[in-house]
Amino acid sequence: MKKLIFAVATLCLLIFASSVYAAEPVKILMKNQADVTTIAISSDVSPDMKNNRTMVPLRVISENLGATVNWLDSAVVLTKSNVEVILQLNSNKAVINGKTVLFDAKPYLKNNRTMVPLRFIAEAFGCDVSYSNNAVTVETKPLIIDGVTVKALQQEYYLTMGSVVNQINGNSYNEAIYNIFVENKGKKVEAPSNLSPSSLPNSGDYYKVGQYDFLDLEGDSIKRFDIYSLARSLPVDGDSEVLIYEANENQWYRFNYAASLEILQLIDTASKNGFLKQISNTAP
Repeated sequence: MKKLIFAVATLCLLIFASSVYAAEPVKILMKNQADVTTIAISSDVSPDMKNNRTMVPLRVISENLGATVNWLDSAVVLTKSNVEVILQLNSNKAVINGKTVLFDAKPYLKNNRTMVPLRFIAEAFGCDVSYSNNAVTVETKPLIIDGVTVKALQQEYYLTMGSVVNQINGNSYNEAIYNIFVENKGKKVEAPSNLSPSSLPNSGDYYKVGQYDFLDLEGDSIKRFDIYSLARSLPVDGDSEVLIYEANENQWYRFNYAASLEILQLIDTASKNGFLKQISNTAP
């Protein structure tokens, strides 16, 4: 009788432990290729397991892969560089660069969030995915510029007095920001004669808003873009006038104002997800 009671008690403990483990939410980890450390990604809606697939909110995977999201009725379109992925709610069909493929985890809504298969999307954008100890790790590939691997993006922005220097170490964020610079360069222009030497410019002067250096593994700059904005005495309707200076080419270009805001949004998102480190702050 004692043996029977002991066996039943042991079985109950095993069942309890199993249920606790099963209830533990899956962790989502992001990792730069060849880096040892990983960064845990938070979400306001916990991941699900469907058909042995990890389902995550669309925002979580899209912003951490640097992909843009557009909706067309019930279809969601994710784009990044030369890759386009189209998913349909409650459908096991997807379209990758025009080719229809099947998968076994249909996107669905949960707490007003669109849940999508993490592995499917991550691998579509060239990432490696592994699962261990109730955690899914997405390993991103580094940005390559002119054959050189980018380790980090260093951003310096200027305040009324002093400046702040940050480093963004997420591969996907760095690639997305670099593509924004390249894709939104307008026509070449001459260097403006009315450059302000300070962050308190006169009306009609161009002043430097920020400097962006893509750094190699040794910490040296591979490519640098400086953003300049035109100071105005009164606000104007529409976009501000923005120029960029590509230091490696010693060339000035017109730049899209909305694109400059998009860069700042990506950096803010990188900071929220743990991919930004402040290097210095000389503001009083």
